[in-house]
Amino acid sequence: MKFAGDIHQNCAHCSKPCAKGSQRLTTSNYSLTTTATIALCGNPNVGKSTVFNALTGLRQHTGNWAGKTVSVAVGRFETTRYSYTIADLPGTYSLLAHSAEEEAARNYICFNAPDAAVVVCDATCLERSLNLALQIMEICPKTIVCVNLLDEAARRGISVDLERLEKNLGVPVVGTNAHNKRTLAVLTERLDELCAGEISVNPPVLRYIKPIEDAVELLEPICRDYLKCGVPPRRAALALIDNDVSLKEKIEENAGAKIADNRELSQAIDSAAAMLSENGITPDTLKDHIVSCILENAENACKNAVKCGKRRVSKADGILTSKAFGYPIMILMLMCVFWITIVGANYPSELLGSGLFWIGDRLSDFMAFIRAPEWLSGVLVDGAYRVLAWVVSVMLPPMAIFFPLFTLLEDLGYLPRVAYNLDRPFAKCKACGKQALTMCMGFGCNAAGIVGCRIIDSRRERIIAMLTNVFVPCNGRFPMIITIISLFFVSAGGLLGSVLSALVLTLVILLGIFATFGVSKLLSCTLLKGEPSSFTLELPPFRKPQFGKILVHSLIDRTIFVLGRAAAVAAPAGAVIWILANVSAGGATLLSHITGFLDPFARFIGLDGVILTAFILGLPANEIVIPLAVMAYMQLGSLSELAPAQMFTLFTANGWTATTAVCVIIFTLMHFPCSTSLLTIKKETGSWRWAVVGAVLPTVCGVVVCAVVNALMG
Repeated sequence: MKFAGDIHQNCAHCSKPCAKGSQRLTTSNYSLTTTATIALCGNPNVGKSTVFNALTGLRQHTGNWAGKTVSVAVGRFETTRYSYTIADLPGTYSLLAHSAEEEAARNYICFNAPDAAVVVCDATCLERSLNLALQIMEICPKTIVCVNLLDEAARRGISVDLERLEKNLGVPVVGTNAHNKRTLAVLTERLDELCAGEISVNPPVLRYIKPIEDAVELLEPICRDYLKCGVPPRRAALALIDNDVSLKEKIEENAGAKIADNRELSQAIDSAAAMLSENGITPDTLKDHIVSCILENAENACKNAVKCGKRRVSKADGILTSKAFGYPIMILMLMCVFWITIVGANYPSELLGSGLFWIGDRLSDFMAFIRAPEWLSGVLVDGAYRVLAWVVSVMLPPMAIFFPLFTLLEDLGYLPRVAYNLDRPFAKCKACGKQALTMCMGFGCNAAGIVGCRIIDSRRERIIAMLTNVFVPCNGRFPMIITIISLFFVSAGGLLGSVLSALVLTLVILLGIFATFGVSKLLSCTLLKGEPSSFTLELPPFRKPQFGKILVHSLIDRTIFVLGRAAAVAAPAGAVIWILANVSAGGATLLSHITGFLDPFARFIGLDGVILTAFILGLPANEIVIPLAVMAYMQLGSLSELAPAQMFTLFTANGWTATTAVCVIIFTLMHFPCSTSLLTIKKETGSWRWAVVGAVLPTVCGVVVCAVVNALMG
């Protein structure tokens, strides 16, 4: 803390000057200016990010399913006494790190030396939340336990005695409802008092069974003498006997010394291991003993503080997760989302396309007016702009409908029920049930789904989820599949036509989901052998959706992001295609040479050279496959706006049949992902090897399935 004048005082917790801000207040004899750093912690889905948003005013999305927050967000807020910098740490159940979220939270608490911590707990399952709180209090004694969701607890017949809980924990305890800012006033008042040293804290020490306690007591004094790294000696000792590799590496990094280089410490670690072994505790069972002891400590902390009335079982959950109704409801929900998207997007897409192509005609007139070279007008307008206009008109309306609907299901809390239903089939494929969540994210954008695989702890299962995410069509492939369905398989118009289109699209999606199961099983038995790991999946209570945040997040964070990515590659790709379609060699265009070369193989799998070329040139973005095929078929060197009837005539005139349409849909579902997804796989795995596998695997599946379908139907 920094006092006015030239008086300086270090913070007792971190032994470093903590003054960073400019909020001023007056205390007895001093004018005090200080900024305190706060770590905001908690389990997933307890309202932690909502507390963060309420305090800072920042618009951070708070998804209603576990693992949503996967990075550290930082904000600022002020009270009448202090200026605070608050870090919203990833939601985690423990500091015994097994995942990126747990490591990020643990490392911040251990090595960033926050002045205080606020642990947000779920009043409906307080004992589980205190598992994390007790671990944090061991590292950062200046902790406030924020018991959130008290209103939901009351509805479930659960009452929490906050005063008794505060006595049990030895730290301040406040009750809140994160959506009601008035309840947060008590939290900020206690936070001011804690940072000012007006509240004394005496958190309980985590106690373990005697063999573990003996091992910790052996190492603790040596850690105190040799590991000056910011981690309390007792916690450091536990990490050493547990062989927590990631924490040991961070300890060595911050201590500036290798543990193996210290003979006394190394010998003590060996002695502790021998001591545990003599008591029948092996490295494989040690973690289980530690977790069990922490849970017992959490149970003791709840004694006489929590009273549960008659538990009311959710009838909705009984239906949504039942074997009889769970899957049919899930499929019906999927079909409803697609139907609303198809019906709602048709007219806006036509209107937007007409407007954008009209602008393209005016741009052509302008290029002619300024006497620009024909090749320049062709590259910029007929190539880059017209392909870009097609992509925007086809993508924007369905995305503006699909993403808000998807976010609505997420905010309601339905997606965890989907994960629960799909956990068993994924387990049979020796994959992780969390893959259901990342698969759902892939419907919006495969690259986003691949990034979302960070919520899966096991590297083996994480890679399986990344490689199979492409089997669910992203928003860039939806328009193409819908177009082919409406042209060749649904002749009815009006309500009946839209319902049939949604039904056929749902069947296609189910094919992709079954392909995900099959390929996951194949990878688990070949390249990525292993057994499925267990995981905790929380079924959060259904909550009233926040429609304003849903619209902002889905339209800005998702729709604009995906559209911007597609537009960034569509324009250059359009220019390249125009060049290929207009530059001749040997009496034919370059595009004709490419399509002719690929045609024999393409015919074998039920396509033709033009379609296969369009897929290959559409690597930057799947959204441009259809416009590329149209340009090639028309042989005009530029893309023109086509009505559905005109497009159907164009396709059938070039040899398309029902078999061709089926094979195009299958290959759309099963082929190499876009370049952004491939780069994301490389970034997430750290290896080009898996990016290559991610491109080859679905393509081989698509070729095989299309060849079989063509042989049977052709």
